[in-house]
Amino acid sequence: MYSKEVLEHFKNPRNQGQIDNPDVIGQVGNPVCGDVMKIYLKINQNSKDINKSKIEDIKFETLGCAAAIACSSVVTENTKGKTLEAALKINKDLILKKLGGLPLPKVHCSMLALEGLEKAIKEYLAKH
Repeated sequence: MYSKEVLEHFKNPRNQGQIDNPDVIGQVGNPVCGDVMKIYLKINQNSKDINKSKIEDIKFETLGCAAAIACSSVVTENTKGKTLEAALKINKDLILKKLGGLPLPKVHCSMLALEGLEKAIKEYLAKH
């Protein structure tokens, strides 16, 4: 059974969709459950220190279960406006807390959202 927070994020996902001309796209998938996720980032680079650059916009596309969509929504909601450094510190515990928990078999969905974010940031940093 899902919490009311999970159902709210599933029914009304935040930041769902694509960004035109994103700076980077992180795509991940979980072959066990079949979930696939893309995280689109637009980075505001107003500092020479790359770790002070902020995530100006973030969107996601997730093909997956309610938990995967809810986790994607929470990750993007808690990442927008943060520095890349701060975004990389978002962890599974924060996601689970914001969602009021997840059934144990669905906890891997929170990790997929974080993996997509981390992959996008690392790809961005590798380019710059």
